Amino acid sequence: MTISRRTLMVTSLGATAASFVGGRAAYGASWHGPQPRLLASDLTSPAAFTVDLPFPPVLKAISAEPGVDRYALEVRSSRLEILPGFQTTVWGYDGLFPGPTFETRECQPISLTLRNELPVPIAHHLHGAHTLPESDGYPTDLILPAAFNGHVHADRRAVTSQVSRVYQYPNDQRPSMLWYHDHRMDFTGPQVWRGLAGMYLTRNDEELNSPLPLGDFELPLHICDRSFERNGNFKYPSLDPELKEKMGVEHSFMGGVLGDVVLVNGAPWPRFTAAQTLYRLRLLNASNARWYELQFQTNGQLLPFTQIGTDGGLLRSPVRKDSILLTPGERADIVVDFSTLPLGSTAALTNRRAQGRMSQIMRFDISHQSKPSGTIPAFLSDIRPLERTGVSRIRDFHFSYHSRAGWLINNRPFDPERIDADPAFGSTELWRISSDAEHPVHLHGVHFQVANSGWHGHHQAEVSWKDTVALRARQRVELLIPFTASRGRYVFHYHNLEDEDMAMMANFEVI
Repeated sequence: MTISRRTLMVTSLGATAASFVGGRAAYGASWHGPQPRLLASDLTSPAAFTVDLPFPPVLKAISAEPGVDRYALEVRSSRLEILPGFQTTVWGYDGLFPGPTFETRECQPISLTLRNELPVPIAHHLHGAHTLPESDGYPTDLILPAAFNGHVHADRRAVTSQVSRVYQYPNDQRPSMLWYHDHRMDFTGPQVWRGLAGMYLTRNDEELNSPLPLGDFELPLHICDRSFERNGNFKYPSLDPELKEKMGVEHSFMGGVLGDVVLVNGAPWPRFTAAQTLYRLRLLNASNARWYELQFQTNGQLLPFTQIGTDGGLLRSPVRKDSILLTPGERADIVVDFSTLPLGSTAALTNRRAQGRMSQIMRFDISHQSKPSGTIPAFLSDIRPLERTGVSRIRDFHFSYHSRAGWLINNRPFDPERIDADPAFGSTELWRISSDAEHPVHLHGVHFQVANSGWHGHHQAEVSWKDTVALRARQRVELLIPFTASRGRYVFHYHNLEDEDMAMMANFEVI
C-alpha cells in the first residue's frame, strides 16, 4: 500500500498553509489546514450568456431482455469545443463531456459494460445508487487499460479488470437523479476534472403521471467549474500530468481546486430560451470543490422557487425558497415559475457564494408564451420519517487535518483493508459526523435522513432521503441510516475531490 507515501507528502503542508485562499472564516477561526484555492485560466474567458444551453444525449440500451436492459459505454479521449473557438481534450464517457444521460425505470435492472480506452486506470461509481459492492466503484476496484505499468494500490480485496467490466444496477430505490463519475484511488479529482462525469435519472409511473413539468420543461443541469490552458485544454495542478504515478495535486491546491469558468452541461455561462410557464430543474453540483448557493434574479429582485426533491428523490411536500445550497456531489429538484415574467425579460441563475463572473451560472431568456406545463401538487411523495427509537447503535466520526499526519477520520488515515464500522444488515444506526472545516460528506451504498432539526434551515416539511450532506465548521450532523440495501464493503468520505484523493475516506462493511 502507499498510505505512507501520502503521509510523507503532506508533512510539508504546515509551512504552506498560509498560501491557501478561500476564506478562513468559512472554515472556522481555528482551522489551519488547506483551503480551496482558485486556479486562474491562461486565456480570456468568453462573454457570459452567448452560448446556448446544450443537453447531453440520452444513452440508448443496446438490448432489452427480460429482466435487464443492457448498455455499453466506452471511456476515451476526444476533442470538443467547450470554449468558443477552442478545442479541448476531454476524457469522456463515449468521448462526451458531460457523459450521456441515463434514463431508467425504478426496479428495472440495467447491465452496463464499461470499456476503458484511456491510458490510465478508472473506477466507475454511480453516486447515490444502491448496488452490490462489486458494482459500487470502490476506489481500488480498477479497470486497467490494455497496457499499464503505473501506480496501483495493493488492496487484497480489490477486484481488478483488464480493459472492460460489467456493472449491475438494480434500480431498486426511489426515483431520483443520480450521477456517475470516476472514483480511482488518489486520482478522482484530476480524472473527474478532465470530464469523467454524467447524469443518471430513474423514474416510475407515479412520477411520470404526476402534474409536475416533464419533457421540454424538465432540464437536467450539470453544473461545474473548470480552468483552461492557453490552448483551450483543461488546466489542473496535478503532480503528474500523465496521472500514472504521482498522486494528488500541487501542495498549494490540496484543499481543493476552484475553476474560474462556470460550465452548465459543458457550456460556459449558457443561455436558455424559455417560455412563460413552469420549469423543473434537476440540479447537480459536479464541481471538485466549489459550493453553490443558487438563487434566481430578475429585474434586480429575487425570484422565489419551489424545492420538490433532494439526492434521494421527491420530498414529502414542496418547500418555497429564495436560495438553495448545493455542495459538491449534492443534487436538488426544483420548480421555477416564469409565468409572471414579461416577454423579453430575463432570469439569471446566480451563486451567492461567489463574486464577479463566478457568481453567474446561466440565464433564462423569456421569449414566448406556452400552455401551462404543469402544476406543483401539495403532496409529493410518501416518506416515513425515521425514529431514534429504532436505532441499534450510535457512532461518532470526526474529520480533521493535521500538518504532520494529513487528512484523518477519528485520527486515522485511510486504509483500504481496515473496516471502521460494521453495521448489521437490516439495522438502522445513528451516525454523528463532525468536521474541523466546512465540507460535504458522502456515503456509498445507502441513503439517510438528517436528524438535526435545525440543520441548514431544515424543518419537518423537508423530510427527505440524502446521500451527501453539508458540514459546517465545528458542526455535528446526525444521520439516521438504514443499512437495508446490501451487504459488503463501502466507503464514506469528503466529497471535496482533492481532499478525498488525500485519504479523507473510511470503510464500513455491512455484515
